Amino acid sequence: MDYRERITIELGKRGGKPCIRGMRMTVYDILDYLASGMTPGDILADFPYLAAEDIQACLAYAADRERHQITIAA
Repeated sequence: MDYRERITIELGKRGGKPCIRGMRMTVYDILDYLASGMTPGDILADFPYLAAEDIQACLAYAADRERHQITIAA
């Protein structure tokens, strides 16, 4: 999946954080919901304007960011 089709960054929206399709829902919001134990189905039920592809795009975005992090040895 090419997350760039769904994840947008606008300086004036949510402090420039990556959002889903220009909405005010951030990638962090979705990752936080998943980390707290919500399933993708739970998220889609609570936020009907989202699609399963939006959640997948958030995961792909996070994986890409992690892949590009610089590791600093302690």
